[in-house]
Amino acid sequence: MISFLKLLFRNRLAAMGAVVLSAILILAVITPILPLADPDAISTADRFKRPFSEGHLLGTDHLGRDLLSRLLWGTRLSLAVGIFAALIAASIGSAIGIIAGYFGGRTDNVIMRAVDMLMAFPYILLALAIVAALGPGLVNALIAVAAVNIPFFARNIRGVTVGLAGREFVDAARLAGMGHGRIILTELLPNVASTIVIAMSTTVGWMILETAGLSFLGLGSQPPQADLGSMLGEARSALITAPHTSIVPGVMIFLIVMSINLLGDGVRDALDPRLRSGALTRPRAVTLVDRRGNVPRADQKGLLNIQELETQFHVGPRIYRAVNRVSLHVNPGEAIGLIGESGSGKSVTALSVMGLVASPPGVITGGAVRYAGEDLLAASYDSLRAKRGQNVAYIFQDPLSTLHPLYRVGDQLIEAIQAHNRVPETQARAEAIELLKSVRIPNPESRIHNYPHEMSGGMRQRVGIAMALANDPDVIIADEPTTALDVTVQAQILSLLDDLRRERGLAIIFITHDFGVVAQLCDRVAVMYGGRIVEEGPTETILEHPAHPYTKKLMACVPELGGGKRRLEAIPGLPPVVHELPPGCAFAPRCEKATEACRAGEIPLAGTETHTVRCIDPEEELA
Repeated sequence: MISFLKLLFRNRLAAMGAVVLSAILILAVITPILPLADPDAISTADRFKRPFSEGHLLGTDHLGRDLLSRLLWGTRLSLAVGIFAALIAASIGSAIGIIAGYFGGRTDNVIMRAVDMLMAFPYILLALAIVAALGPGLVNALIAVAAVNIPFFARNIRGVTVGLAGREFVDAARLAGMGHGRIILTELLPNVASTIVIAMSTTVGWMILETAGLSFLGLGSQPPQADLGSMLGEARSALITAPHTSIVPGVMIFLIVMSINLLGDGVRDALDPRLRSGALTRPRAVTLVDRRGNVPRADQKGLLNIQELETQFHVGPRIYRAVNRVSLHVNPGEAIGLIGESGSGKSVTALSVMGLVASPPGVITGGAVRYAGEDLLAASYDSLRAKRGQNVAYIFQDPLSTLHPLYRVGDQLIEAIQAHNRVPETQARAEAIELLKSVRIPNPESRIHNYPHEMSGGMRQRVGIAMALANDPDVIIADEPTTALDVTVQAQILSLLDDLRRERGLAIIFITHDFGVVAQLCDRVAVMYGGRIVEEGPTETILEHPAHPYTKKLMACVPELGGGKRRLEAIPGLPPVVHELPPGCAFAPRCEKATEACRAGEIPLAGTETHTVRCIDPEEELA
């Protein structure tokens, strides 16, 4: 509850709405015990008294009734009607939506066509028709307002339920023998509850407004009973001569509706788990850099040289050290593999190079990334943007999520070309076709008109590679580009990258989980664990003589074909949580060889000029 309130009050408008609404609710609750005049007592001698008159703080209306008393009692009534209408509409509408979305088929069609018929009528006209049929009165107005909002809840909740009904956990519940009612109550309802709460929080205000509208027309509360709408209706004839009689209830309606809507927006955001990681905050165009003087001296290693890089995620009080003083370099025409378990910091390292880590919550807190001697972390946004794609390009893991689904692949390639080169459309299209040819896509003249979903996974990945090559970059960072592909297509993609590297002199940083991929493509390999490089060296050396226990365990987890029977190893335990890294070696809690010395303090990378390891008792002697 405390964390929810913290998230809620991060939104200042929501906080303001909560404060205003709380004050109004407190006043409404304590109204019966306040020393107020009788709200229905008529005194024609005191008609239209101005605010701050003696005995009447807000003045009186056309019958001499005290406006403050009527305002508080009317607010109490309007809030009760709005909240009850929201509860009724949410309960019935959500039940309809869940049933329609869960059962689907004919049930869904019949229910939703009836909902569509109701939604075809304007809300206020439908409410007027219902009240006309039932007769004037506050209870009938409540029923009418609830009824016209049922379709809104039904359609929203049905949309969410349709997406959940086909999920694996629902299938598992059916296989476990659960009945429909139990599945709806225990599996679906908890998953749509936040959507229901959000919908209620954003519609209560409108329901209060709709109820006030019906009362304004004389179809809601009946004299002498006061609610905010009826107060406005009675005061409209004196709008010019006694404007305060209209302003007082009007301001209260405005405050209630605005505070509920502002609070509803805050509740919506606070219930979204993405807010906890900062994902709902608009990210900066480039990762925030706050090195505070922690900048290493330049050296001449490689075309792209990462020096002592530190990238953190600041989430509330926690600091996640995703990349912890990582140093890495790559030369022209060279491929270096970056390997490790999920969460070891490989992708964050790659995204940090060109400032693509989302901020907030990401912050680069130390180190340097030098391209051709220039520190990219100190570069201006315009300079960095010019180098993205032009000098350093990325190939991402899932091209279906990185390619725009509504644009043809040819148009996306043309956009990538024209982003850095002012060339005519016809020339850019010809270059796009040549790029598709270079990545061995058959019939590129036809394929250029395809949408991403019309291509296979391997074809889409080739388009991603073509897009990375569009501006002839010097460095390509490939983030697990073959993970989702079958072995045949994977081999083709690796062969293609290797050929392009040799033909164009590309420097490649290849992120992967697969030592087989490393052996096929990479000249050197760096093994990451817990945000740090634990071993680095030539691929052949590390594959034949792994020095770090983690590297050896990783290789033992890889099955071998044709190698006879052997035990398939598994690394015990779990990777460390990077906001609570243990002292000393992060792998020590999972290492069979760990001693107290391993947990005592910092362990540096040590070894030869070509092969280094972060271990005080390596598996192999480094030569």
